Amino acid sequence: MALNANLAPGHLQPYVEDMAKGFVNDDAVQEQIDATVADAVARARSKQRKGPGLSHCEECDAPIPEARRKAVPGVRLCVKCQAEHDREEGVFSGYNRRGSKDSQLR
Repeated sequence: MALNANLAPGHLQPYVEDMAKGFVNDDAVQEQIDATVADAVARARSKQRKGPGLSHCEECDAPIPEARRKAVPGVRLCVKCQAEHDREEGVFSGYNRRGSKDSQLR
């Protein structure tokens, strides 16, 4: 298939450059990172309890020290039960928005 003789040399150059960048702007990667961080912050804030905490653990009924109740608003578990709960819940790894192999290896 022959090229149209009416096209000026370099006519397709802007399109080739856009294709090389994948049709994304230069800030796209940073925007993805910012969105991932914002999602993680929102998720953490949604899990925070507010208001007065319990005087005794809702799991094992052990007393929760006043210092812990002051430090952790809305506390409902003693340190031992909270540690077990955190272990069971695991660490949320976030979203792999870029699909890179490095991020999939974690």
